[in-house]
Amino acid sequence: MAAANLPGVQAIVLPSDADRTGRDLGAEELALLREVIESGTLNCTKGTQVKAFEKAFAERYGVPHARAVTSGTAAIHTAIAAIDPEPGDEIITTPITDMGAIAPILYQQAIPIFADVDPVSLNITPETVAARLTARTRAIIATHLFGNPCDDVGIQRVAEAHGIPVIEDCAQAYLATQHERFVGTIGAIGAFSLQQGKHMTTGEGGVVITTDARYARRMMLFSDKAWGYGDPNPDHYFLALNYRMTDLQGAVARAQLGKLEKVVMCRRRTAERLTVLLADVPGLTLPAPVQGATHVYWKYSLVVDPEVVIGGADALGAALKSAGIFCVPRYIQKPAFLCQVFVERKTYGTSRCPYSCRVRDGNGEVVYEPAEYPGAMRGLERIVVLPWNEFYTDAHVEFIAASIREAVLKLSQTKRDRRGRVGRTLSPGTPTRLAGRADT
Repeated sequence: MAAANLPGVQAIVLPSDADRTGRDLGAEELALLREVIESGTLNCTKGTQVKAFEKAFAERYGVPHARAVTSGTAAIHTAIAAIDPEPGDEIITTPITDMGAIAPILYQQAIPIFADVDPVSLNITPETVAARLTARTRAIIATHLFGNPCDDVGIQRVAEAHGIPVIEDCAQAYLATQHERFVGTIGAIGAFSLQQGKHMTTGEGGVVITTDARYARRMMLFSDKAWGYGDPNPDHYFLALNYRMTDLQGAVARAQLGKLEKVVMCRRRTAERLTVLLADVPGLTLPAPVQGATHVYWKYSLVVDPEVVIGGADALGAALKSAGIFCVPRYIQKPAFLCQVFVERKTYGTSRCPYSCRVRDGNGEVVYEPAEYPGAMRGLERIVVLPWNEFYTDAHVEFIAASIREAVLKLSQTKRDRRGRVGRTLSPGTPTRLAGRADT
């Protein structure tokens, strides 16, 4: 689309991770896929590609165990099943995430307990996690949103003090680190997604990693109907699902893993360039990692101050879309606890389990009150999420920066004109920082 509302900006088309323009897929993937097709063995139990991917992924993360599964949701489910909560137990998580990272809690008959988030990063914090601990807390899920690590080390300290395992949701945070340790290796289990838009992709897919042999065995079993392949007397040991990845996906995953370092490097370089270009734009808070961490930019998030930018996140998002920059104001629109499944407890038939089962007798009712989550409510109201991928160039970044700058200038100018503080119309070329100072 033309930048009709931003006359000072020359529009260009951005690559998209929805298709080949923004996805590094090619000869390497095709070569390994050919091996699978020519072998005639497409499943992982008899094939070689998934096993090779699991070995390579574990080595890349410096852990002894990795298990490939069918999706990021399956990865979270497999991790929770490894921890094996009792019905009615509680698992602390974030209210700002995909439902696929929350539904597995309910499927294992546990109850999601939402911790509030930092209103800028939208990540949970050690303090908000500690505030949600109860005698029924069985695990903590630490989600590294947008590729920006939460304070994983701090959350791990809270967890260790109470003997609670941490599952790290690294779906958006491949090769992100805190204090030179990969996120995904700081907690008990790391869970990753291989969905279309992630740093590496098989279309759909996931992987879990751990250093704990007990968790590794349960994850292997749970993702394959709990059948003990290779055991002296195998059986279906417990209730479990089939989350096996195909060898076709495994072939693509192997090739993608070989490109991961470059993908992350490219995303970081261009995103950090955008941060430099936007540093003096008023009304915006730019992404920044916690101390000692590295951001790997699955997406690029902007926090918009509606006191400076009239119309806030919604208005800025609309202006950017009109310039041909797809973006998502308010990200998931509302926190998870306001979704119907939680508001009406639509779980298993009309039972409302696990919320209303006898296993919860004496523990009190779980209530999700928006007033208890000021960080989440404020954060979603103010955030605009920009797409990002490894094929962005400096020209793309400069176009995005110019579009944001021009949009903020126009929206800030509208505010000043409404207040009658500026008696003339600023030209599109007027420096944004001067416009910002005129409003202070």
